Amino acid sequence: MDASSSNTNPTDLYVGKEARFGARNYAPVPVVVDHARDCLVWDVEGREYIDIMGAYSAVSHGHLHPRVVAAAERQLQKVAVMSRAYYSTTLGPFLEKLSALTGFERILPMNTGAEAVETAIKCARRWGHQVKGIPDGRQRILVARGNFHGRTSTIIGFSSEEEYRTGFGPFDGGFQHFDYGDMASLKAAASVDTCAVLIEPIQGEAGVRVPPPGFFRELRDWCTANNVLLIDDEVQAGLGRTGKWFAFEHEGIRPDALILGKALGAGLLPVSAFCADDRVMQVFTPNSHGSTFGGNALAAAVALEGLKVLEEEHLVDQCAEKGDYLFARLREVQAEVQPLIRDVRGRGLWVGVDLEPSCATARQLVERLARGGVLSKETHATVIRFAPPLTITHALIDRAVDVFRQVCQEKLRELGVPKP
Repeated sequence: MDASSSNTNPTDLYVGKEARFGARNYAPVPVVVDHARDCLVWDVEGREYIDIMGAYSAVSHGHLHPRVVAAAERQLQKVAVMSRAYYSTTLGPFLEKLSALTGFERILPMNTGAEAVETAIKCARRWGHQVKGIPDGRQRILVARGNFHGRTSTIIGFSSEEEYRTGFGPFDGGFQHFDYGDMASLKAAASVDTCAVLIEPIQGEAGVRVPPPGFFRELRDWCTANNVLLIDDEVQAGLGRTGKWFAFEHEGIRPDALILGKALGAGLLPVSAFCADDRVMQVFTPNSHGSTFGGNALAAAVALEGLKVLEEEHLVDQCAEKGDYLFARLREVQAEVQPLIRDVRGRGLWVGVDLEPSCATARQLVERLARGGVLSKETHATVIRFAPPLTITHALIDRAVDVFRQVCQEKLRELGVPKP
């Protein structure tokens, strides 16, 4: 049965099917997306929305960018998947392009961001043993509290979010925690068995938390002095999201390894990569790591075209300017709706609006935004994310912020807060 053959409201029909047959590991905003183009989305009942979330940065190019779709269609006329048992005409050019953009000598392609993080963990441990000389089984990786690197069992084992961990143990350990942005805390957590620091340049799921200025510069120097790998997880932050190609560039440093995902698939496919120089990547030998779909011909063709689009359409440079504009507009709203908004923070087109919890939850306002035609998502109960495609225009930013202002003002009226 489909919506056309049922008397049920189309939204209720599809929401009901997911609720009936799907696992309950998500709590989606009640909007049933039917189709999308660039920064606009239409639901199954024909209502239009501005996508201000960008699928957690996965559609940085906008939905169904025509150049990327055309590249996929061309490749689908040839071959999609043959596995890495053979060479392909698309993987080599993709690796070459990503190597040139990142500055790293070697690229190991995977599918999801979590797979790329798992790859980084394996690499760091083997490097710690084979190169640094740490006895096998004693290698330790430093991770920040509030991190989000994925949801595999290894990764949630070092999450500081109890919701992600409860009931999924036992966990094998091998990780030491420190306070994000705090070098004293990091140094206290380190030991002679420390082989790597795995860290996000901005903690997205923790509420779009930006570290203090100079932290990454000091961290880079400490890792160099102590022969510890600095592994930068830019699954969300990378490929232009913060106004530079890579977030580590904001402090003029270079990590020892870089993790990419989400936007690397240009909004069409899951594509991720672990990037490092030979001195690090050499620990991988044939049969030591792999993935059936990692680096498949179709994914490589799509990712290559996506990188070309970011470069040739100057989307990264545009992101810096548009990000400044979005920040300015949101801070105007913050000033107008006190005490509802505690903070507006982020970098580039990645902004978290932190709400006063005594006034409203982020979920309440996210659902009101959706009713007003703006799609976003909450994190940590109090933070609303603004992370639209890099192709967004000033006009669409204005429309989205105007709806946000109206939602905030409506909430203040309900709370009985007089207009300033």
